[in-house]
Parts: sequence; structure tokens; C-alpha cells
Amino acid sequence: MYLVTGGSRGLGFASAQALVAEGARVVISGPHEATAAAAVARLTHSGAAADAATWVVADNAEPASPDLLIAAAKDRFGRLDGALISVGGTPAGTVSATTDEAWRSAFESVFLGAVRLARVLAADLRAKGKDGVVTGPVSGTGGSLVFVLASSVRVPLADLAISNGLFPALAGVVKTLADELGPSGIRLNGMLPVRIATDRVRQLDALKGDPDEVRARQSELIPLRRYGEPEEFGRAAAFLLSPAASFITGAMIPVDGGAIRSI
Repeated sequence: MYLVTGGSRGLGFASAQALVAEGARVVISGPHEATAAAAVARLTHSGAAADAATWVVADNAEPASPDLLIAAAKDRFGRLDGALISVGGTPAGTVSATTDEAWRSAFESVFLGAVRLARVLAADLRAKGKDGVVTGPVSGTGGSLVFVLASSVRVPLADLAISNGLFPALAGVVKTLADELGPSGIRLNGMLPVRIATDRVRQLDALKGDPDEVRARQSELIPLRRYGEPEEFGRAAAFLLSPAASFITGAMIPVDGGAIRSI
């Protein structure tokens, strides 16, 4: 059973869809009731079991959200095995043009909210292990937390100063937590999506001109010569969360069609 924050649309929803397709149960969270409820309805309409998913209104920036999410998971499904922590996009802008307030707001939601979620969720997964649910270090069943980050972890992005500042810092947190939590059998990984065809990416493309023309130009810079589909990201996320990835931790996994050139 997995929590999927930001699961009402985009990469979060695609990940929830992949998880339920593999037989998992999910709690989708988002800041708005209408969109979160609609996401669960979409999962059911696409063939998921009626009891496969539920939703809860929660904002990553709110200190009470982690406990709310854990309670929702256990009340509905009786357990928690991990979470996809989708921290959301950051506003466009240069360092020079980005205000203190914009940095502060993004830090609260994107950085601190994600770190808080990971800390509280990890404590719960550790407690589960002490209760004897974890069957051993080889099983990989201590739990899994996956952060949806950005390619700015590896390469700074033009006009996305906040992303360039906060996402590398989150990658450092993921790596540090992987060291701290590894002895408990809990895995931490990050995902680095590039040019996945979501509404968010189309909005960013529109800032540079006609979005279809921008997509065509950007596709030429990707070795696979196309944007990724949300479903492709979702399948990768479901794998990393699952026990099938039981010996992968502390990794930054690009889902990018080869676009990130750094080694």
C-alpha cells in the first residue's frame, strides 16, 4: 500500500495508475478535493478495483499532512509500505528576478514539505519493522520512498532558478536518508524526469512560444527523438517502489529518453 502525493494529475497520477495495475493499493493526496476525488474516479473507470484507491486532501507544505496521510492509509488499508513524494513544479524565473517570497514559498512546499514527509513516513516504516513485519534484510520489505525530482539535480535549467536551487538539495537529502535508513531495510531513491508530456511541461513550453513547435525542437535534443509519456514514468516509479527493486537505494534514476548527458 502506497501513498502518492500530488497524485491527482501528471506524473503522480500516472504512478498511481501503474501501482494499481500491479495490484497495489494507493492513497492519492492533493490540495483540492475535486481533483483528488476525480483522480480516484478515473482510476476506477480505467479498470482498477473499486477498493484499490482512496483520496485525501493534503498539502505537502502543511505540518499536519504526514500524520493525516499515514492515518488515511492505515484506516482504509491497514498498512503502509511506502510513498511516492511528488513535490510539484517550481515557478519559472531567473535568480535575479525571483523574490524572497517566491523562494520562501517554494522552500516550504517543495523542500521542507518533502523532507518532513520523508522523516515522518520513515519513522512509521521503522516502527513497522520493529513490530516484526519486515522479514529480513534481503527481502527488501522495509519500505520504499521515492522522490520525484528534476533534471536540475544534474544540470541547471535555464529560467528555473528555484528548481536549480532546491532539487539538488533534495537529492542530497535522499542520499543521506538512504544511508540513515538502509540498516532498517528502508530504501530511498529519486527520479529525474525530462520532457514527459504532462500539462506542466506543455505550460513551460508555451512560455517559449508555440508549444507544439517547442516540443518538436526539444524532441530533436533527446536521443529517442520524442517526449516521454506519463505512463512510461509511472511504470518506472512503480518498479522503484516495489520489492522488485529491493537492492536499489540512494540512486537518482533519469527517466529522460537519454536527454541528461552527464554521467
